Amino acid sequence: MLAGEYFFYFMLYSFLGWVLEGSYNLYSQGAFRKEGFLKGPFKPMYGFAPLLLVALKDLSLPLPLLIALAFIIPSAVEYASGWLLKYAFHKQWWDYSGMAYQLRGHICLKFSLYWWGLATICIYGLQPLVEMLYQPISAIWMLLLPLMALMLTADLLWTCRTWRRGSKVMELGEG
Repeated sequence: MLAGEYFFYFMLYSFLGWVLEGSYNLYSQGAFRKEGFLKGPFKPMYGFAPLLLVALKDLSLPLPLLIALAFIIPSAVEYASGWLLKYAFHKQWWDYSGMAYQLRGHICLKFSLYWWGLATICIYGLQPLVEMLYQPISAIWMLLLPLMALMLTADLLWTCRTWRRGSKVMELGEG
């Protein structure tokens, strides 16, 4: 599998994660848009977990191992993302600390089970359809890839700059 194809999966799943999270927020809080790390319609955490699972599936791992990894990987990605964001930006974008069986508020058993189910459906139900979608558009995607990479990079840089400015403003206000 080529890097361009993996990047397609990453971008698609990052966008679908944004849609999934927005839909969940619309259902639970009445508003689609919730502050996320990036400004654009992408949630990289939702891109990394499926991408890792797709790569592992391509290695032809035994089914029981892949099913176990479908539980471990999304939770590990969520924990690592939560820890990294809190460490780098001193903000916790989600907090499971009030839930049972949680770890530092970054992950909890209830949502880990949700991610496990979604990851399994993603790998065995959605991914074959995504692969079929990719084949006829792969040439177009390869033309769009630099633009998409630039867009994601610009969003990341904009976000980091915005947070850096915001933290400087907060420091000045506190002093």
